[in-house]
Amino acid sequence: MAHGFLQSFDDDLYVRSAGTFATGKVNPRAIEVMKESGIDISAHTSDPVENYLNEEWDYVITVCDGARETCPYFSGNVKHRIHIGFEDPSLVTGPDEYIIGEFRRVRDGIKDAFWRFYSENIKGNDA
Repeated sequence: MAHGFLQSFDDDLYVRSAGTFATGKVNPRAIEVMKESGIDISAHTSDPVENYLNEEWDYVITVCDGARETCPYFSGNVKHRIHIGFEDPSLVTGPDEYIIGEFRRVRDGIKDAFWRFYSENIKGNDA
């Protein structure tokens, strides 16, 4: 979801997202709630974080609280390592209405936090 929002803020950003437990597919509920926000992430993939470890990055941002604990060290050139943490809504159990509500709650939090990050760290540096 963070990838989708960042890309929606600025088409020129080079954004990649990866997971510590990548499955190759994005959670269908994440796709659904992002579509409600007008962002289509259905073509995104869930890539292993190992794919990106040796590349150069301006920012490496961990999003899920669990990823902060398990994310491997990026040995490439990384200017900034940041954690903008959220509970992983895919781990929530209960009735479908509750689960989708948690996806929406996390989506909205990600949107706000990443807009703030983008505005303060990227957009503000364009001048």
